[in-house]
Order: sequence, then C-alpha cells, then structure tokens
Amino acid sequence: MVQKLREVGFEIFSIAEQSHGISDELVLEIAHENGSLLITQDKDFGDLVYRLGKAHEGVILLRSEGLTPYQKADLCLILVTQHTNELPGAFTVVYKDYVKIRKGNK
Repeated sequence: MVQKLREVGFEIFSIAEQSHGISDELVLEIAHENGSLLITQDKDFGDLVYRLGKAHEGVILLRSEGLTPYQKADLCLILVTQHTNELPGAFTVVYKDYVKIRKGNK
C-alpha cells in the first residue's frame, strides 16, 4: 500500500520502514508534529484520540478486511480525492463500501 501511494505522488513516512516497534502514542505524536495524516489499521488510535484526547492532524482507520493492499491503497486514493478538505483534524473510518468522517480532538 505504501508503495502504491508513493507511486502516485504522496509523501509517505512508513513507521514499519523507519521506526518499527514504537508505541502507538509515539506514532500519533510523530504524525502530529509533522502535520501529517495517519493511515492505520489499528483501532487503538481511536482510543488515543477519543478517550485520551491526544492531538492529531487527522487519522484514517482502514477497516477493510479481505481487501488486498492495492485495493486498500485505491480506497485511500478515492478518499483523499473526494474528501480532501474534510480529513485534516478528523477521525475517518474507511470501510469497503462506505466512509465515516468525524471531526475529533485535534
């Protein structure tokens, strides 16, 4: 998925490539400090944002089980294209057939 997003011109910082094994809290902090949207499949980020009120620039949670990484990348591309102005500061959940965008704690 990272490779496909890079191929179409997105600047991607991959925690798996650069800082594998760091805590979710640190991942969220790095994305926030860099002014970046965080794309994840880890539901724990919802807890960090909503229960603990951690600052973020926007989180995209992929809940699209059964899809290939390329299909997930395609979903992200569609999301970013169609909802560019809604994503910053929002907690977005992407399912195979629909998207929920909720402005959350920033």
